[in-house]
Amino acid sequence: MPSSVLSFAELLGQCERSAVHLELRDSYAPTDRFEAWKRGERIDWEDRASWWHPYDQLITDTVARGVAIRRARVVSEPVSDYIRWEHYVTHANVVAGEEVRWLPRRQATSIALPGNDFWLFDDTLLRVHHFSGDGVVVEDEITSASEAVKLCSAAFEAVWERAVPHHLYEI
Repeated sequence: MPSSVLSFAELLGQCERSAVHLELRDSYAPTDRFEAWKRGERIDWEDRASWWHPYDQLITDTVARGVAIRRARVVSEPVSDYIRWEHYVTHANVVAGEEVRWLPRRQATSIALPGNDFWLFDDTLLRVHHFSGDGVVVEDEITSASEAVKLCSAAFEAVWERAVPHHLYEI
């Protein structure tokens, strides 16, 4: 079922307890913000209006409703420039209310990981991201298939248990 059935905001809006996001890639399609960072441009974190996006507000509003939002990233070390940038901009995720952790890929060898990044809502509904080789989203798949939900939930929790909290992870 394509993700056009429900948007991310709608999925998060229906969420009652938890939303977890597992990221497994070392790079994604470059964005203007990433390219600006590579040129040396930095965010003025004191000027919240300059960097606060609708996504950040959505996360803040969802957390305020009592939904726990956690994000875990499995990364190769030394990290790619893209991951270095993601680490930098994760400040916005944390301010918005996400808990974020990082797991060096070498510590994930004994974890059964799914082949794709995903969001899992209330331990029942998955939004699976399918990417091209260069990191462009090709399609998002929505599923509640029990085997997929079980694998993704177990993988996320295993990564989360081993991962380093954002404020302690140094790149």
